[in-house]
Amino acid sequence: MIRRRPLLLGVAAPLAAPALAQTADWPSRPLRIIVPFGVGGSADVAARFLADRLSAAPGPGWAAVVENRPGAGAVIGTDLVAKSAPDGHTLLLMSNTHTANETLLPNRPYRLMRDLAPVAAINVAYHVLAVHPSLGVSSVAELVAAAKARPGAIDYASSGPGTPYHVAGEVFRAMAGLQLQHIPFRGSNEARTALIAGQVPMMFDAIPTMTPHIEGGRVRGLATTGPQRSPLLPALPSVAETLPGFEASIWLGLMAPAGTPPAVVERLNAAVNRILERPETREAQLRAGAETMPMTPAAFEAFLTADIARQAEWIRLAGIQAG
Repeated sequence: MIRRRPLLLGVAAPLAAPALAQTADWPSRPLRIIVPFGVGGSADVAARFLADRLSAAPGPGWAAVVENRPGAGAVIGTDLVAKSAPDGHTLLLMSNTHTANETLLPNRPYRLMRDLAPVAAINVAYHVLAVHPSLGVSSVAELVAAAKARPGAIDYASSGPGTPYHVAGEVFRAMAGLQLQHIPFRGSNEARTALIAGQVPMMFDAIPTMTPHIEGGRVRGLATTGPQRSPLLPALPSVAETLPGFEASIWLGLMAPAGTPPAVVERLNAAVNRILERPETREAQLRAGAETMPMTPAAFEAFLTADIARQAEWIRLAGIQAG
């Protein structure tokens, strides 16, 4: 054993040298921010917002590009990042779809906290519960009464299985004791179009996106899903005012392949947090219905671990079946 110890130390030294050199040289090419969702959604918008500001002076001046790799409930793009070189040049723009998938998709080819490293949290946004006027309800209480009067007759749209809007709908159904039918679409745009057309009578959606349709009378806003009323729709109550304890949101963050040098993660985290803490960023996020949530990598790791457990409990409560 004594003879082996110098050999082990001798092996460790060469392995450490490339990592140190890699950190010192980083970034050596443009950063890739992989968005495992479609173009135009909240994750895509946030990724392009960050890419623009990471690339611009007086920030770090790191060139950054966004690549959309949607499909399979965010699994395709996420697996691409998980299998990428851990050199700090490939990042994942992720959301609570990923923490839900830890329960919903047991056969996914990666494990979030094993194969990816937390880098930074970005923002959190709440939803609005909207219905088509033909449903004839004007409040959450009236919606619950109508659904109980016609069990299984009311459908709700979502942007797809396992997405935050789907989970919100199922938790709402379970907490209110309703029988609602889930109609999944390929993204929020399709689901919203179906709601406006009256093909599906209700859905949870992003507040900024749905607000013009509420103001135009094409849909009726019933409530928002935050712990307090939304400043973007202050006339609407929160769902929790009718269903105490109900809350639903979509949050976004950045992860990197596991094994990315900690010094690179720290530099990325500091750069993202500087962007999030700018007054103009906070104002822009509020206009978009979101709140920035800067965190250290360690705090974001704890947040992710807690959200995986929280999503598992909500999925159990709602009776959503794993795929």
